[in-house]
Amino acid sequence: MIRNRGLAPALGAALLISLCTRAGGALDSSARVDAASQPHVLTISDGGDVNTLNPHFGQLAAVANLSEMTMAWLVRWDEHNQPYPELATQVPTQANGGVSRDGRTITYHIRKGVVWSDGMPFNADDVVFSTAVVNNPANNEFGRFDQIARVDEPDKYTVIYHLKKPFSPAIATFFSSCCANACLLPKHLLSRYRNINNVPYNSLPVGIGPFKFARWDRSKQVVLVANPLYWRGRPRLDEIIYKIVPDHDALLAQLKAHNVDMWYQFSGAYLTRIQALSGYTIYRQASYAYNHYDFNIMHPDVSDPVVRQALRFALNRQALVDKVEHGIGFVQDSVTPATAPYFVDMGTTPYDPAKANALLDQAGWERGTDGIRAKNGVKLDLHVAAQDGRPDTDAQLALIRDDWKGIGVGMQVRHYPASLMFAPPQQGGVVYGNAWDVITFAWAADPIGDYSGIYGCNAFPPAGQNNLRWCDKTAQDAMNALFGHYDPAQRKADLRTMMQAFISDAPSIVSYLRVDLFAYNKSLKNYHPNNLTPFDNMMNVDI
Repeated sequence: MIRNRGLAPALGAALLISLCTRAGGALDSSARVDAASQPHVLTISDGGDVNTLNPHFGQLAAVANLSEMTMAWLVRWDEHNQPYPELATQVPTQANGGVSRDGRTITYHIRKGVVWSDGMPFNADDVVFSTAVVNNPANNEFGRFDQIARVDEPDKYTVIYHLKKPFSPAIATFFSSCCANACLLPKHLLSRYRNINNVPYNSLPVGIGPFKFARWDRSKQVVLVANPLYWRGRPRLDEIIYKIVPDHDALLAQLKAHNVDMWYQFSGAYLTRIQALSGYTIYRQASYAYNHYDFNIMHPDVSDPVVRQALRFALNRQALVDKVEHGIGFVQDSVTPATAPYFVDMGTTPYDPAKANALLDQAGWERGTDGIRAKNGVKLDLHVAAQDGRPDTDAQLALIRDDWKGIGVGMQVRHYPASLMFAPPQQGGVVYGNAWDVITFAWAADPIGDYSGIYGCNAFPPAGQNNLRWCDKTAQDAMNALFGHYDPAQRKADLRTMMQAFISDAPSIVSYLRVDLFAYNKSLKNYHPNNLTPFDNMMNVDI
C-alpha cells in the first residue's frame, strides 16, 4: 500500500475507533505464546519490504509506519484520527490564532528542550531547513510545499509559513506523521549536502520519536530500539523488529510458527486461515485504504474513456471481494472512505458485460481472429503491472482476465518486487514509470479529502504521484477550491464535484475499499491503531 502525501499513502493507508470490531477475543495479559521471543520485544511484518528508511523518498506504507515510530513531526494523530501537537506546542487553528483569518499565514510554536536521537538540540532551524529540503529541486521528493511563499523564523522556537493562497490541508501536509509526508530533518547532519538523494542518512536516519533505528539488515529486517532521549519519556517496549517477508504465504507460515507477533493490515483472503491459528487477536476496522486498477491514459489502448468505462462495466468487483477477499471489503465508485467525515456517496457502477460490449462496438473497437479487439491498429491487449508475492492479487487478476476476455480485451501480467515497484521515478520505479497500461496497488486517504497529489494536473511524476497522468479541468478546479475552504462542508462539496469528474472519465477503477485487519499476539497490550497512522501511539504498547 502507498500512503498518499498531501493527498497531495502502498498498502500501500481513517475511521473512528468506536466503529471498530474485534474477533478472536480481547487483549490478554497472559504469558506470551511464542516462548522463544523476549519480553518487551515486538516483531511485526506487513508482507512487504522497504527501499529506504527516509520518508522523503519512500512511499510504501512500511516506510511510513516505521517513520511514525522514529522520525520527527510537528503533528501526530491520535487513535480517533485527530491531530495532536508533537514538536509543535499546539496544532495551529483559526480559533487559537495559529492560522490567520485569511488562511494565508500559519504559525508553529516549537517545543523547547527537545533533542534528536543523537543528542543534538532541535529547534526552528531544523524546521526551516527541512522546508528548504522539500522545495529544493535537486532533491527527488515526491511532492513540494509549493504553497509556501516565504518562511520566517522570528526566534529559535517560532516558525511562520506565509502561503501564496489559503491551503486547508496544510496541517496534515507540512511535517505531520500522516500520509507518508516528508519528516523533519536534522540540519546539523544534512546541511552540508547539495541534495540528500543518496546520502548515508537515508539508510539509518536520526529522528525524534519513541524509538530510533538501530540497523537495517537489507532483505531481512529493520531493528528499532527504545530512544532514551525522547522528550515524552522512554516507551515500554525495548525493541521493535520489522521482519521483511515479502511473500504473503511465507508470512502466514511465519505467523503460524509464532516467529512474528503481528501481521498488520493483511488481506481478507487470509482471514479464515489466520482465525484458525492459536494465540492471536484479530482486530478489524473499516479502512481509509482502497484497492484500484489505474490506467496510464497516455497510452493509446486506454486513452479512450469509453474503453475505460467498458472495462469498469466488465469488472465483477463484488466477485473479487466475495471470492478472493472472503467478503472483506466494500464496492463503490468513489475513492472516499465510507467512514470518513468527508465521505461522498457516488453509487456503484453495476457489473454489466453486455453494456461493456455495446460501448466498445459503438466506439469502433472490432474483434480480431484471436478474439482481441482493435481500432486503428491499436489492440486492447493490456500490459498489467503487479507486485510479487501477492497470491491474493494474482487470484484477483485471474478473475479479471476472464471478465475482460469476455469483452475482447487481453491481459499480459508482469510482476515486480516491492523495492522496484514503489521506488522513486528517478530510480526506475514502476508505479511512476511508463511501462504499463494498467497497474494495481492500494492508496490510503488523508484526513480531509485532498486528492490533488495523486489526481492533480501538476502532480505528474516525477513532480508528484499522479501515475495516471490524468488531468481534468473540472476536477482540478474542485481540488483547487478545496484548498481555500477551511469549512468541512465546503470541502465536501468540492470533493463531490471532483469525484463526479473522476467517475465519469474513469482514469482508475476503485476495485473495493479495504478493511484494516491486524493479527497480533494475545499478550500485546495497549495497542490502539487509528486509520491514518497505525503506529503513531506506541508509548504504552508492550508485550
